[in-house]
Amino acid sequence: MGQKPNILIFYVDQQRGDSVAPYNRAITPHAATLAKEGITFSQAYCPSPHCSPSRTTFWTGLYPSQHGVWNNVNVGNALSRGPYDGVKVWSEFFDKQDYFMISHGKWHISSYDGPFDRGFDEGSEGGKNLYDRSNLNVKPSTHEWDSYRGKEPHRKKPKTDTGLIRRSGYPDVHLFGEGNAPECLYGNTVAEGKKFLESDRAKEKAWCMHIGVGNTHDIYTPPKPFLDLYKDTEIELPKSFFEDTMHNKPTMYRRIREQVFGKLTPEQHKECIKHYLACCSYVDHQFGELMKSLESSGLEDNTIVIYLSDHGDYMGEHGLWTKGLPCFQGAYHVPTIIKWPQGQKQPGRVINEFVSAADMAPTILELAGYEADTDFAGDSLVPFLKGEKVDGWRTEMYTQSNGNEQYGIQRSVMNRKWKLVYNGFDLDELYDLENDPEEITNVVSLPENEQVVYEMYKKLWRFAYEHDDVCINSYMPCALATHGPGILFDDEQ
Repeated sequence: MGQKPNILIFYVDQQRGDSVAPYNRAITPHAATLAKEGITFSQAYCPSPHCSPSRTTFWTGLYPSQHGVWNNVNVGNALSRGPYDGVKVWSEFFDKQDYFMISHGKWHISSYDGPFDRGFDEGSEGGKNLYDRSNLNVKPSTHEWDSYRGKEPHRKKPKTDTGLIRRSGYPDVHLFGEGNAPECLYGNTVAEGKKFLESDRAKEKAWCMHIGVGNTHDIYTPPKPFLDLYKDTEIELPKSFFEDTMHNKPTMYRRIREQVFGKLTPEQHKECIKHYLACCSYVDHQFGELMKSLESSGLEDNTIVIYLSDHGDYMGEHGLWTKGLPCFQGAYHVPTIIKWPQGQKQPGRVINEFVSAADMAPTILELAGYEADTDFAGDSLVPFLKGEKVDGWRTEMYTQSNGNEQYGIQRSVMNRKWKLVYNGFDLDELYDLENDPEEITNVVSLPENEQVVYEMYKKLWRFAYEHDDVCINSYMPCALATHGPGILFDDEQ
C-alpha cells in the first residue's frame, strides 16, 4: 500500500461564501485557481453565526446540540467552555504511524484543551486556554473588564482612524482602516506552514496540516497594496441596506443596526465593503504563498487541499456588519473548495447541493482512508468529488444558535423556496427566497403562509428531535413557538 495522501486545510475566519468562486466578489486569484483545479461547493453553510460553535462542528461533524459548544468558549459569559465529554474531533482518528499532524493558527473550540490534546504533533495552541478542565464549576474569567479600565483590548488596530463607532460606556471602535498587516491574528501561521512544507520532514511520511488564519475578521485592516486593488472599484450598497426597515423583525436586529452600525454613513459603509474585500484578497495572497511552497516541495500531486471558512460576514447587508444573532444568509454562507488530485473527476465543477460544515469531518476521514466510531450529523462529500450520482441528498439546511454573547434561542430551516427562523426571544421570520433572496420582507404573518409555517416548523422540530436538541421547554413563558414540538406526534394521538 502506497503512502496516504497529504491533507492541507486552509481555514479562514469570517469569510463570506460569495467572496470566492463561483461568485468572485473579491479579487482572489489563488482561490480561483484552486476552484479551477478542484471542486467548488457553492451552497455551503455553517450551523451557527460565530466562531466556536461552527468550528466545533467542522472538527466533530456534529451540530451544537450534539457537541455542546454554543458560543465563543473564552468569553466571560460563555454557555459552555468546550465540547461535551466523550466528543471526539476527526484528528483523533488519524493513525500516527500514517500521518504527521500539524496545526497552526486559530483553534477556538475549547478553553480546556488544544490541538496537542486532540491528536496533533506540532503547531500552536491557537489561543490561550483559560480554564482547568478538572474544575468545571470554575468562576467565569473577568478579563473582559480590562478594555474598560484603559488596557488595550485584544483586537487589531488600524493605522488610520476610520469608521468610528462611539457608544457611551464602551471602547471606541474604528471598524475599518489601513492595517499594520501582521501575517494573521494568530502569529506567523502561514510562515510556519511554509517552513514545514519546505523542510525534509514533509517528505518523510504523509502529513495533515491545519492552517487557521484570521484576516477577514473584523476589525477590517488590510495592508495598503490589497486595498489599492479596489481603489477604482465602484461599490454599490446592497438592496437590503436601503429597503429593509427591520419592520416586523426581532427588536434585537434593529438595536444592533441603530445603536452600532447605524452610526456609519452610507459612504463609510461603502469604504468598509472595500476594506472587507481587500481583507479577502490579503487572505488569498497568504493562501497563494502556501500553495507556492506546496508546489515547490514536489508534493502537490499527492496533497488534498481544502479551503473553507468558519462563518461569514453581513458586509453591509441590512445595514449590518460582522456576524451574530440576525439570521441572514451572509453570516452563514461560507466558501468550500476541495482539490483531490488523485481522486476527483472533472475538475472545475461547481456543486450546488446544500453542504454543511458537519460534512467536513466524515469527508476528511474518508479521504484519509479512516472510519470513525461516531455517528456524524454530516455526510461525506467524497461521492461528489468522484463525480458519482448522489441520490437522496439533503433538501434543507438547518441552523442552531443560542445567541453569541447576547443570548437568544434561535433555530432555522431553509430549502430552496422558504426559510423559517424560530426566534424564542422575539418575532419569527419567514422569507420567500425565490422572490426575496435578500431576506428583506418577513412574510411569516400572512394568512396564505400558515400552512408553509406549519410544515417548516415540523421539519425544524424533526431535525431537533433527531439531533438531541432540547430547546423544547414547555413551561408557559418559554413555549413561544407558533407550533411547538408536539406537532411531530399529532398523528400518534
